[in-house]
Amino acid sequence: MSVVHLDIVDVALAALLVLVNAGASLVLRLRLHWPMLWAALRMMVQLLLVGLVLRLVFGAASAAATLAIVVLMILAAAREVAVRPRQRLQGGGNYRIGAMVVTLSSVATVVLALATAIRPEPWYDPRYAIPLMGIVLGSVLNSASLGLDSFFGEVAARRAAIEAQLALGATSREALAEPIRSAIRRGMIPIVNQMSAAGIITLPGIMTGQLLAGMDPVESAKYQILLLFLLTGAGGLAAAGAVYLAARSITDERHRLRIDRLAHSSESA
Repeated sequence: MSVVHLDIVDVALAALLVLVNAGASLVLRLRLHWPMLWAALRMMVQLLLVGLVLRLVFGAASAAATLAIVVLMILAAAREVAVRPRQRLQGGGNYRIGAMVVTLSSVATVVLALATAIRPEPWYDPRYAIPLMGIVLGSVLNSASLGLDSFFGEVAARRAAIEAQLALGATSREALAEPIRSAIRRGMIPIVNQMSAAGIITLPGIMTGQLLAGMDPVESAKYQILLLFLLTGAGGLAAAGAVYLAARSITDERHRLRIDRLAHSSESA
């Protein structure tokens, strides 16, 4: 199987497209040229550094090195889940929720895939474990952060109605049922859209990469189907877990709504 190697000229030619867009932004006064150029530069540095680190990890083929990279990825994803919602729980509650749902949903999904469908030898082979974890974490991060943001926003907007239901004798679970459903649904929409568009509107990333690497199209399609099923499972677990943990965090044992535990954040995610 032949691999097409890129040189600096190939990358530079592709970079011209970014420069064209930056120029158009400058002409049209969109004020996106500097953010676009900075994002492109940052992306290149980040990916090259990741490539160098992964080259070392792949060469070492060590369970400890693979685990260290996976733990760093999980911590980074958990932090993103915590800081993206506009409103946050006081006392680092978002970080606790992010750490729990990201760890459990991503590890459970990746271990299932490695133990059943993929079965690499050794089981911790970084060429499988690390890319798979990275893809799953992307779905988990989006689902959990969207679910959290939606839930906190729904509760704040419906505070009066929720407290009225509680005053009339409803349990906190009953009063929060609609915000919970709405938030989980919002967290799942991106992955549902991704599945719906796969193969007709877009060729997803892993399938495209395998095709470029020379894999048989049907085999690459099978891998992409497997991956989308895994992403759906991980995203659903993350969205539901984050929302239910958030619901528990803003209520107490007396079925009172503790909206005082929420603090609005003006920080950029």
